[in-house]
Formats: sequence, C-alpha cells, structure tokens
Amino acid sequence: MAALLGLRGKSVVTLLFACLLALLPAALIGWKAVDEVRRHFASAYAEQYTLLQMQRIMAPLSRELALSRRFADSIVTREWLRAPDDPERRERFFREAEGYRQQFTSGAFFIVEHASGDYYFSDGAVGDGDASNGQGPRERRPAYRLSPQREEDAWYFATMASRATHNINVNVDRALDRTMIWLNIKVMDAGEPLGLAGGSIDLSDFLDRFIRSAPAGITPMIIDSRGALQAHADPERIALSSVNLSQTLDGDHGLYAMLETPAQREALRAAIQQTTRRPGEIATLETSLEGEPRLLTLGYIPELRWLLVTALDLSAYPLLDSRWFWPMVAALGLILATLMGAFAYATHRLILRPLRRLTLSAQAIAGGDYSPRLPTGRDDEIGTLSQAFSRMANQVERYTRDLEGQVRERTRDLEAAHAEMAAAHQQLGDSIQYASIIQRAILPDNQLERHLAHHYGVLWKPRDTVGGDFYVFRATGHGYLLGVVDCAGHGVPGAMMTMLARALIDQAIARHSADDPAALLTEIDHRGRELLPAERLPSSIATNMDLGLVWVDPRRERLTYAGAKIDLYASDGESLTRLPANKRAIGHRRPGHYVNQTLAIDADHSYYLCSDGFLDQAGGSHGFGFGNPRFEALLKDQAKRPLAEQMRAFEAALSAYQGELPQRDDITLLAFRAEPAAGPASHSPTDAQPD
Repeated sequence: MAALLGLRGKSVVTLLFACLLALLPAALIGWKAVDEVRRHFASAYAEQYTLLQMQRIMAPLSRELALSRRFADSIVTREWLRAPDDPERRERFFREAEGYRQQFTSGAFFIVEHASGDYYFSDGAVGDGDASNGQGPRERRPAYRLSPQREEDAWYFATMASRATHNINVNVDRALDRTMIWLNIKVMDAGEPLGLAGGSIDLSDFLDRFIRSAPAGITPMIIDSRGALQAHADPERIALSSVNLSQTLDGDHGLYAMLETPAQREALRAAIQQTTRRPGEIATLETSLEGEPRLLTLGYIPELRWLLVTALDLSAYPLLDSRWFWPMVAALGLILATLMGAFAYATHRLILRPLRRLTLSAQAIAGGDYSPRLPTGRDDEIGTLSQAFSRMANQVERYTRDLEGQVRERTRDLEAAHAEMAAAHQQLGDSIQYASIIQRAILPDNQLERHLAHHYGVLWKPRDTVGGDFYVFRATGHGYLLGVVDCAGHGVPGAMMTMLARALIDQAIARHSADDPAALLTEIDHRGRELLPAERLPSSIATNMDLGLVWVDPRRERLTYAGAKIDLYASDGESLTRLPANKRAIGHRRPGHYVNQTLAIDADHSYYLCSDGFLDQAGGSHGFGFGNPRFEALLKDQAKRPLAEQMRAFEAALSAYQGELPQRDDITLLAFRAEPAAGPASHSPTDAQPD
C-alpha cells in the first residue's frame, strides 16, 4: 500500500500516525492524571470519613470507659472487694453500683471478685441475681463463678495476667446469653488484684450506629493492635474474646486473614505499627481484601486501644462518564480531519511542485552530467537544497578520482606499521620469556628438594610472566635459613627488584651469620638505602620490600624468626600460632627495628611464610580480599596433611575464591616442617654455599 501512496498521501498518513502517537500517550497520561486525582480525593474522603467516625466512636466509648474507671476505682468498690463477706460493705457497694448502672448506656454493670472468681452482673431486671433458683435481687447472688479450667472464662484470666490496666473485649457471655462490648477495668490494691469491673455496650446497637450505616463503597470495621476484628458489618467475623488471642492474627477472625499475600499482611502490620505510634495520623495503603482491590485507611484511638479501618472500593467511583466522554471523542475526530485536509493542501502547494522540478534536474546529474542545472533561485529550504546538491555533485566527481589512490596509499602504510608492531611484540615477548628463565634460576627449588625432601611445599604464582616475589633457602652445617621476599612492583620492574634483593640477601649473609635473621634484615635495609637513596628517586617509584626470614636449628630444636611485614604461622591443625612481623617494610621512609623471635620446633606443626598477594586477592560474592581470618582457618584445616597436598589445596581454595576476577598481585606461599631429630648437620661443605 505504501508503494501506491505518493508523497502527499504518505505525508497525510504520517501526520495521522504522529497525531495518534501523540494522542495515545497524552490519553494515557490524562487517564493516569484523572485516576490519580480520583484516588487522591477518594483517599482524602476515606481519611476524613475515618477521622469523623473515630470522633463519633470516641465520644460514647470514652464516656463509658471513663464511667467504668470511676466505678472500678470507687472507694466503696475497693472496700467491698477487700472483704466480700462483710454484709455492710456489700450492701453499700450494691447501692452505689445501682447509681452507676443507671448512668451506663446499656443500663448494666458487672464486677468480678478475684479471690473467689464470682461474677456479678446487673441490668436492673427483676430477679437480678441468681435467676436459676428464683431468688430476688436483694440476695445479690453471683451470676456464675469463673474457672481457669473453662475455655469460655479464659478472657478474664488473660486480662488479669496482662500488664494493661484495662481492655475492651467483644464477647458472648453464654451464661447471660448476651453479646456485648465489655469495658474491663482492673481493680488493684498495692499491686495485688482485687477483681475486674466495668460497664458494657450492646454490640448490635453499636454495629447499627457506626458500622452498618456506612455509605455505598465504604466498609468500616474496628480492629485491635493485633488485627483482631472487634466490630464488622458481619457479626460472624468478629473475634469474640479477642483478649485470649495471640500477638498477631492470621486466623478466620483477623483482618490479616482477609489479605491474600504475605507482603500485604506485612504492609498492614507496618501501617498498624505506624498509627499506634502516632495517634491522630491516618495511614493509607492499597491492597486486596478477599480478592477485591481496596483502599484501606487506618486511624488509632489510643484511649480505646482500637483502630478504625475504612475499606474504600475505588470501583464504586467510575473514572469516565458517558455524558462527556463521547462528545469529547467526536470533537477530537473533527479536529483531526480538519488538520489532515489542511496539511495535504499545504504539502502539495509548498513541497510537491518544487520537488518535481528538483527531480528532473537530479535525473540529469544521475546520467553523469555534473554541471549545476538545479533551480537555485528560491530563498527557502528547497533553494538551499538545490545549491547544496550542486556543490555535492562537484565534490563527488572530485572525490571519486582521488579516493582509490588514497586507499592504496593508506593500505601500504597500515601493512608496514603492522609488520613493525608484530616484530616489536615478538621481541618484547622473547625478552620477557628470557627474564622469566633468569628469575626462575634464582629460585632454590633444587636445594630445597636436596635438603628438605618432602618436608617443604611452595606455591609461587607471579601475576605476569615475571614478578616481584621469590623465596630463598640457605643451608649450613648446623641449620638452614628460609625466607619469602615480596618486592615492590610487578612484571619486569618487579623482577629486576628481585635480582637486587637476592644480591642484598647474599651480601648480608656473607657479613653476618645466617642464624641471626634480625641482623640480616637490618643489613639488607641499610645496604638497600645506600644503593637506592630515596632522595634521588622520584616519589612515584617504590623500592621497598616485604621480607620474612626463619632460621631453623634442628639440634637445638628451635627456630628463630624476624620479619618485615611478613608473619610466620605455625599450626598443628588444632591451634594456630602467629609470630608478627615488624610493621615497616625494608626500605620504608622510616627505618624499622627488627628483633628475633624464637619458637620451639614441634614435629606435628607446619610452618608458613606468605606474601600479601594471597591475602589481598579479590574474590567472593562481594569482591573483597581473601583476608587473614579465612587464610588462618585454611591453615588450621590443612596443617596435618602432606605439604604437597597442602599446596594443591591452597591453590584450589584461592582459585575457587578468585572466580572470574583477575589476579591482583604476585603470590608466594612457603611451607615447611622441621624435624627435631633431622637437619642438615651432616651436609657436605657445598651445602653452605648460597642458593
């Protein structure tokens, strides 16, 4: 169809689509705006309704609660409850209680004598007392006696066991055949319970006045802080004797049970906590109540410890009204049709006719005629296009002649540069490989194998082909020296530093005895500062090194250790000992003070020296370093195994932790076991030569 349409038709269709595309988001935005306005006013209406109902509920219930408090706190009430068998106090109490009964809205009061559990109820009816035996009201008999063994009496014992001074409980008293809202006030004497007293409100009258009279689309209800329904249009949903329920409700009688998902229940729990902490504020949340979308508003009545919940059905308030919707659609259609017609005429008049002339001139240029034949006299965009097209034709003709020659010349230059780069890369790779061979030559693997056999293990992993880490070994007639060195830098610079460090170590051993690691560290630090004075080097160049040296004396069954930022670890699989190194590296701007530390040799222990590359390797789910705690736990776990197996286990653990992250630093781990009865004491004189 697009092929049959000309520019005019395509322009009109394009404008139509543009208008529709503009109208759709505008309609959606407008719909959303109207809906948000509706939700805003609905939420405000629900909040105001909740506040109004709270005030309406508060007034009568507060009056009844205050009256119940006065009744329970009366001196006459307390005196009788202290001595319930005293006839004079009993008669005085019931005379005063009759006055309170007439003031209660329901015309009834109750009181429980805690010591006996006797429950008294009076509503002024003839035969008030024990109606079962026909005795009159003057007998003042209890209606029944409460027992902790009866489930229906559990509300009383739960109330007396709580810390609250009062509660409001919706309950069916089956003995009295009444469903009431009971206002329970505890009567205490010096911290000891005397009983429970208060008034009541008829539940049916309360529901008719505050719950069932709600307008359409609104469902009010009352819950306590645990979600138990205290008032609802459906009496079957009310949690009778809710004082006995658990702290939070998810059962048949809780508001939580009317919600569908745990997330909605958690949101309701948060709203309840918010309103109870801030009385006077209204909490609002959107949720599903028994599968239907509802807007809930919650307000807390602290005097009653109740929450008024208003469930608003937003679907009861339609978003669109047909009285104005369809006329608006017709007006939009008329405006769109008028716009399409005007746009089609303007397109033909201002664009199509000039483009026809431009097309004829362009066809001539396409035939190879690059002379300017386009109409360039207009002062609008089409005239500018014609002039630009003429200039383009001249440039295309010139570029066509020059382009092929330039491509051939650039190709030759790129081939020559590529050949030079390949030769340089090959030369650099050969040099680094040669440096790796030289660096490996200074490692004492053969000497370690000859003197310690299977009593040592090494994990050496340069970050690059060459690195700044290496390890040393020196045997004498009465012991041997082991060490790990971590020079500043990586790659070729680090490898060059290892050569200098090896020379400094050999010179220090020549000047001092190998059995004094602290003296060796001091000598290495002194000679290094002479060779690489800090004041003559740029501040960006680091020449320091971490170094740990251990002298093992098998005959005396002890080892001597000194270190600069490399600690010595010893473990038998059950315990772990760490000999800390000096915190300053060799070559630090402030000279360090190195001291020897001795440790008795134990054949059951493995001993470890490790550079910081192992500890600092990033990995895990958060990319943190391997760290000392994880490393020390790994040492204890592996200490009893053969050293070769230990090295494989260390490498596997590090690889698993590292994952896909790159190696951050050079890594060296040297482990050994010192047998007290063995040692290099019988070695030939060649064993004393540097390794």
